[in-house]
Amino acid sequence: MSDPTRPPGPKIIAVANQKGGVGKTTTTINLGAALAEQGARVLVIDLDPQGNASTGLGIEASDREYTTYDLIVGEAELSQVIHKTDNENLLIVPATVDLSSADIELISNEKRSFLLHDALRQHAMDEFDLDYILIDCPPSLNLLTVNAMVASHSVLVPLQSEFFALEGLSQLMLTVREVRQTANQDLRIEGIVLTMYDGRNRLSQQVEADARDNLGDLVFKTIIPRNVRVSEAPSFAMPVLTYEPESKGARAYRDLASEILGNHARAAA
Repeated sequence: MSDPTRPPGPKIIAVANQKGGVGKTTTTINLGAALAEQGARVLVIDLDPQGNASTGLGIEASDREYTTYDLIVGEAELSQVIHKTDNENLLIVPATVDLSSADIELISNEKRSFLLHDALRQHAMDEFDLDYILIDCPPSLNLLTVNAMVASHSVLVPLQSEFFALEGLSQLMLTVREVRQTANQDLRIEGIVLTMYDGRNRLSQQVEADARDNLGDLVFKTIIPRNVRVSEAPSFAMPVLTYEPESKGARAYRDLASEILGNHARAAA
């Protein structure tokens, strides 16, 4: 039973696509930075054993003593696993390769699909006063991704503007439906965002047309362009909004954040 005296919790969004190389981590980092820039308190959960979101937000490997794995299994306090970034409104729980064995290690746990759900709803979370939690999922539909979907209110899907892009969506949608039927009936699709878009390329235009024809309003109006500044920023351990604030990529992620904030404001009205 929920506690009526607790403040309303943050909106939790899983950023997921089982296909790698679609801009999932890039979207998590830069959407988080854009939401933070617009005044939201944001926590990024790095749920990918590669730990790229952690690196992209400036968390050195040597500083990741406590990680998402410790958060999931409850072996560390929140104050130990949540790290500050250079943006005061943007926090992160980093990941290491330890997560890669989580599927095997957690399979015998009866609550294995609800571990992240419970970790993100503990009372100690309240002191961080979060508005959003963004979960960077691994590029597969494994137990970690299921944990993210069970923990989340919605799923944001980055879709690369390339041939066969839509084909991989069907399996992801089936997984969302299964999670909705078995563990999280309120889970919904936050939206699908086209990434790595080249307006000069007829293929990008065709992918956009197909996506909007097939998925309608699920596709965000904002499109993330293919932009060299977006690609360069992670090597400097910062979001593109910090690295090159006026680049096309930075402006696109600000637009995406504004679109999401506007959608949520209208839904709450």
